[in-house]
Order: sequence, then C-alpha cells, then structure tokens
Amino acid sequence: MRTTRRQFLALSGGALGTAALRLDAAPALAQNAPVKIGVLAAKAGVLAPVGESGLRGVQWATERVNAARGILGRRIELIVEEESSPKDTVERFRKLSLQDRVDAVSGAISTGVGLALGPVAEEMKTIWLSWDATTQKGVEETLPKPKYSFRSTDNECEAVMASLLTARHLKGKFRTVAGINPDYSYGRDNWAAFLAIMKKYGIELSVVSELWPKLGATDFTAHVAALGQARPDLIFSCFWAGDTPIFLKQAHAAGLTAKSKLVLTTGGGVHEALKKDFTPEGAILGYNCLYFDWARASALQKEFVRWHHEKFKEWPNYESDHGYFTIVAYKAAVERAARAAGGKWPAPDAIIQALEGIEAESLSGPRRFREDHIMEATFFQGMTTHKNAYDFVTIDPVETMTTKQIQKPSGVGLYDWINSWKV
Repeated sequence: MRTTRRQFLALSGGALGTAALRLDAAPALAQNAPVKIGVLAAKAGVLAPVGESGLRGVQWATERVNAARGILGRRIELIVEEESSPKDTVERFRKLSLQDRVDAVSGAISTGVGLALGPVAEEMKTIWLSWDATTQKGVEETLPKPKYSFRSTDNECEAVMASLLTARHLKGKFRTVAGINPDYSYGRDNWAAFLAIMKKYGIELSVVSELWPKLGATDFTAHVAALGQARPDLIFSCFWAGDTPIFLKQAHAAGLTAKSKLVLTTGGGVHEALKKDFTPEGAILGYNCLYFDWARASALQKEFVRWHHEKFKEWPNYESDHGYFTIVAYKAAVERAARAAGGKWPAPDAIIQALEGIEAESLSGPRRFREDHIMEATFFQGMTTHKNAYDFVTIDPVETMTTKQIQKPSGVGLYDWINSWKV
C-alpha cells in the first residue's frame, strides 16, 4: 500500500508519542489541559495574615512544580476563592467543584468552616486538602472515616506541646491560672487540654478566671480588667491571629505582662506583630509547624524564607507550610497512583488511596498524611527572647516535637490518651 507523506508523519508522530509515554510514564503529556486546583484563602479580618501566608505557600509550591514540568507533564492552574463564613465558603467550594471542575481544593483555616466543608466534600466527591480547618467538633471527629476530606493536625496539638513545656519549665512557679481563649471549639479544646495535662502532671493550681472573647475581637479592655482583678500567676491563651498582639498591647499597658507568666500556644502565627516593647521575655510561644529563624532548617525552608522576605518584606508563618504541603502531597500522590496504573493518569479514587500514608518534603521537613487522612508534622515552640536582630520577639532555645508525641493516635480519645501517659 502506498503511504502518503501526511500519513507517514501521522503514524511516526503517534509512534514517537507512544515511546515517549512509555519512557516518561505520563500519558497526560498528550493532554494540554492543566491540573486545576481550587484554593480557599482567608483575605479579610484577623484571619487575613494567616490566610495570605497559606496562599503564598501554595503559590510558591505551584511555581516550583510547574517549573519542573508540572504533574506528569500537566501544569497546575490555581483558581482562588475567599474563605469567609461557613455558608459562603461552602458555596464557593461548590462553585469550584461544579463550575470550575477542579481536580482538588486546597485551603481553609477556620474550624467552623471545616466542619461545614467536610460533609460537602464527601457529597461533591471532591478531594479537599485542608490547611488548618479540621472536621473535629470539641475533641471528637465528626467524619471518622472520610474519603475525600484530608485535614490538618488536631486542634489541640499546640496546647499539648505548650502544656508539656509548661510542666517542664514553669512547674512550681505558679499556683493560680487564668485562661483567655476565643469562644469556639478551638479555644475551648485547647484550654481543656491544658487543664487535663496539668492535672496529669500533678500540678496543683487554682483557676481564677476563664474568659471567652469572640473570634475576631479587637477590644479586650474588659477582659484585661478582669485579669487584673484575678491576678493570676500564669495566663494561658491560644489566640492565633491578629487578636494576639492586640491583647498583648492592652495587657502590657495594664501591667499584666510584668506580673503574670504567659503561655501563648500559637501566637507565633503573627510573630512580626509581637514587638519587644509589649511582648515580654520568658513567655512560652508556639509557632505551629514552621519557625522562620530555625538554625537547623532545610535548604528548602531557607530558600522559601529568603524568597518570601525578598518579595513581601515579611518573614513567613506556619500557614505557608500547610499550604505548600497540600500541593506537593497531591503531586506525589498522583505520581504514585500513575506508577501503579502503568503510567496512565489516575482516577480520583486511586489518587485518594495514594494520598493515604503519603509523605513529602515540606518547608519544615518531612510531612505525612496518616491513613485516617490526618496530617503529621513537627511543631516549634520555646521561650521568648529579646536577644535577636529583629524588633519583635523570637524563641531560644527552639524546641521541637512531632505529632507522634503531641497528637492522639488514630481511633483514641484525647483524654483517654492523656490518661494513658506515664509521667
């Protein structure tokens, strides 16, 4: 049979494509369509600094993946929507799933939003990789066997680590304690965990005040006055956003920071706002899973910190790490599933199976999704110091604990786990 030039080129091109496919294990190279990932990022109010940091981590990860030929040859395209109220965020999630037809959604910080998104992700059959928002109400999991929802670490990890450091460094230095925590499950869970761990360590204390300002509050005058009357030896707070420096300024003005020890489980999320003139030395301060000034940081973290500071004139916080991890974990899972499928682009079910137990190098070091869809990571806390080159506090020494130490195991209740400790 006679073969025309056009037929020959078509046949040879097909053969070359097949050969490349076998060599590269990436049939997606024949597809020009990008991998669409929706992003839910808080942009307003006290959540904005943390939400913006998470978005930057996602964007930096995406730039690096795309520069390295994407995921199996397909570029990532981000479609960014705002995280706000649970109702509005759910509608944006639905829009990403139905209208934009994304392959996965990354993001969300608020527990209230997470509680609303979890069931919707299952209903829409859309992979959701949360930054911080959990599907945990109180300390109980509302989605014990999720398929599409992959969430962050437990709410109370920071409180567990801060409590262990309190028992280690401050035992015998306080008898009275007050709690000032945001009035929703995160605040109440952290305070309850702290009290349970103090009891487990046999630390006798008297609770002289429990205060519950609303999330997003900007005036703590009445709360500071109440703390001044209670005169606690120690003040415990899991403020984690813009409310942290506002409270500290007002507490400092009232003389509280000179009279009471402070335990700030997650205040490092807005670390640059914790200026030396109102943030005391010797407070326990948590940074969640990324400490920007860690001497033992990986080359990857140092590169990111340098990029972040050069581009935004700011030092990054932990949400960058959460956001970064969701992208590299998804990429690793797709590639793992494709290898198992002989190089074909995997179906969502195969990607989900590959995400279970996946480990990837993140900004703070190796991170992992447990088989029950909960993250594992390393947390950073320490005692505040003014001895640094910045106009804000840092910590020295930097102490680290992994979630294997500070997160309850799969299927075990928080208080059963704490009560099982040998101390």
